Parts: sequence; C-alpha cells; structure tokens
Amino acid sequence: MFENIGEIVLLFWRTLLALPLVWRQRQKVFEQFFEIGNASLLMVCILSFFIGGVLALQTGPLLTEKSLGSYLGGIVGYSICRELAPIMMSILIAGRIGSAMAAEIGSMRVYQEIDALRTMNINPIHYLVLPRLVAMAFALPMLVIVAILVGWFGGAVVAEGNNHIGLSFQAFYFSLRQFVESKDVANGIFKTFCFALIIAVVSCHQGLMTIGGPRGIGRSVTKAVVNSIVLIVIFDYVLTRVLMLFNK
Repeated sequence: MFENIGEIVLLFWRTLLALPLVWRQRQKVFEQFFEIGNASLLMVCILSFFIGGVLALQTGPLLTEKSLGSYLGGIVGYSICRELAPIMMSILIAGRIGSAMAAEIGSMRVYQEIDALRTMNINPIHYLVLPRLVAMAFALPMLVIVAILVGWFGGAVVAEGNNHIGLSFQAFYFSLRQFVESKDVANGIFKTFCFALIIAVVSCHQGLMTIGGPRGIGRSVTKAVVNSIVLIVIFDYVLTRVLMLFNK
C-alpha cells in the first residue's frame, strides 16, 4: 500500500514538473477535455437534477411539519454545493472516465506501446499523463458548477410541485440566497479540483502499472475506480476540516 502511495505521489510530482510542456500537447488536452466534459454533461445533469429533487422530497415534508418549510431552499442549496455535487460527480467521473483512462493506458502497457514510446524518445508521462491530468483539472470543476445549478433547480421543482411541501420558486431561491454564500460554492469547486487530480493520477498510475494481459487490464480498471473512490471520500473529510478552519 505504501509503495503504491509513493509511486502515485512520484507520478504526480513528475507530471507537475512537466506542466510547462502542456502547450505541446494541447490537441490531446482538448480531446480529453471533450471526452470528460461534453460527453458527460447529459449524465451529470440527469444525476444532479434528481439528487436535488430527492433531497427536497426527503427533507421538505419534515421541515414543513416542524413549521420550517421556508428553510428548505437553504438546506438543499448548501448541501448540494458544499458536499453532494462535488463528491457525487467525482465518483461518477471516476467510474466513467477514470476506468477508461486506466483501460487505455493499461492496453498500451500490455501491448508494449509504452515501450515503443520510450524507444522513440517520447516520455510517457508527457504524452499520456499530462494531457489527461490538465483536462480533468479543468473539466470536472466545470461539470460540478453545472451540477450545482441543475441540482438547485431540481430541488425547486420538487418543492413547488409536491403537495406536502408547496414552496414556491421565489420562496425557495430566497431561502437559498440567505443561506448559501459565494464562498460555499468556491469551497465545493476547490474540493472538486482536488478530486480531479486524484482521479487522473490514480487512473494513469494503475494503467502504467498494468501487467498480465487482458485479465491484468481488468484488474487495473477495477483498482483505478475503487482506489479513486476511497481516496475521494478520505480527502473529502480532510479538505472539509481544513476549509472549516479557514472559513472561521
């Protein structure tokens, strides 16, 4: 475990050192950005809409019963931007994009294409890891911004349409503006940026470490997704504690 952690940290450091060379790989960055961002947008919108709707559906009747229904917008808005949108979208992208990264690089490793790159004096980190890391670092926070807005809208739709809640759009968003500040959204985006780095580095590392043919590729994909999700949850707690200290 500690050996894997050390290899991941070393890969991340070597990729950071290669950042000045990212302009040479701009075409691959744009390709990865499209795959992560545009191709995942519909799925993100559907998931975030129903997350906001379920949150409003679960908490709305209870708050209304306690004569606190006017606070529903603030609760839904705060929960989505600080916690639910960043972590749920990161897990979604880890399963969809992280697995694809691990499988693609793992296939290149098994079929000796990475060795061929080294033979041609092409650094695999510059050619394979750097574009994916940069694209993920930009695309995932943008997806989370969309997810936050769509989640708020989903909560507002359910709050107005449910007979047990009956909270209008205006009342919902008035409560949201009272509770949610710009720093709350910024904190969620910062956490997402950190999760994006985790997904990209872990997935690329598992791909580069693949051995054993097609079965090894399957194991690498599974490890990439599972390790990414575990690290996302762990770092979610750590980042939340750190941000709470800074926001005092």
